[in-house]
Amino acid sequence: MSKLRIAMLTTFYPPYNFGGDGIGVQRLATAFSQRGCEVTVVHDEEAYVLLAGAEPPRAAPDARIKVIGLRSPLGAASTLLTHQLGRPVVHAARLRRILERGAFDVVWYHNVSLIGGPGLLAYGAGLKIYEAHEHWLVCPTHVLWRFNREPCDARHCLRCTLTYRRPPQLWRYTNTLERELDHIDAFIAKSEFSRKMHRTFGFPREMEVIPYFLPDEQRADSAEASPEEDPYFLFVGRLEKIKGVQDIIPAFSGDRGPKLVIIGTGGYESALRQQAADKPRVKFLGRLALEALPRYYRHAIALIVPTLGYETFGVILIEAFKYGTPVIARRIGPFPEILEGGGGLLFSNGDELGDALGRLRDDETFRSSLARAARASFERQWREDVVIDAYFDLLRRMARAKGDARVVAALGSVET
Repeated sequence: MSKLRIAMLTTFYPPYNFGGDGIGVQRLATAFSQRGCEVTVVHDEEAYVLLAGAEPPRAAPDARIKVIGLRSPLGAASTLLTHQLGRPVVHAARLRRILERGAFDVVWYHNVSLIGGPGLLAYGAGLKIYEAHEHWLVCPTHVLWRFNREPCDARHCLRCTLTYRRPPQLWRYTNTLERELDHIDAFIAKSEFSRKMHRTFGFPREMEVIPYFLPDEQRADSAEASPEEDPYFLFVGRLEKIKGVQDIIPAFSGDRGPKLVIIGTGGYESALRQQAADKPRVKFLGRLALEALPRYYRHAIALIVPTLGYETFGVILIEAFKYGTPVIARRIGPFPEILEGGGGLLFSNGDELGDALGRLRDDETFRSSLARAARASFERQWREDVVIDAYFDLLRRMARAKGDARVVAALGSVET
């Protein structure tokens, strides 16, 4: 029986990757390849190099996944042309060859902003999915963070784009996006909140909701030592203003009490270090290897997620849940949705943050109950096999709706 052949198209993919969307695509590609599917990932190396200013450290490839990194002699000019025109330009012919009719059963678009924009959605054939890792479909800056200072609740796109010092995309003022959406069979939002925000900002198509997932590795030995001598709360993420770390540093003033351990780097790091210069309980560790993070999660009192803007999901919350670590998250975006089943506390201001920190610091019984709820919630909703089953259910429904007997048969041979 034939294997299911899947093409995934995305701007960023490890090691040419900045954040969660590329890692999410990699996890998805790995999960499908482990279940017997043939997976090809196509991404744009030039976009990463343009934004990062350098090549990434090399990483060992996964032999089960075919990865195609796009490059051209034009370099950054290729990326800028795609950004402005909303379609593949330099790589158009190669993308058409890769996605020629019959090559794939499923063409899966992820973050296509700099690999081909909306024009790329017309390429390829088969079942076609668009997965919205960001709010790019309704926001030129992807993040609904208006004027680089506040959550967005109404469109001011031209002025907002200019505050980010980005050139306006002329295609956004035409019907290009609406026209190209007709090529897609199903759209996926990562949370109910994200689906709602797409609808609020005028996205005209229905969306399925399928969350992120995490592979569930072996738990650590109970004798594992903490990476820190003193009790600590934890922040993990990019150090940018939108992430809200500046709002939690004041809660760690004085010499006594648990520390705040901050893992990550970013453009706002120097301002945060200056803010914390007189606070000995605030410790910056910079960027750590992924394999170093589990120990920090497992031994933290709680993970703090103070993000100020509208995330599409919140992978960092379920990272903590996987290790049985409670979460203290700002009451915004999808975070209340993620915490509906327990596992953490929400805050809206400094007083509520202080109350949450104090309760988790002082009440071990309460903290332990949240830890159990966190782990149970992960098992129930965000474990890999649970979420992958939801993807396969969507693919089966799509294949039956289109009368694609070959895909229905191929799905029958998938290892679930």
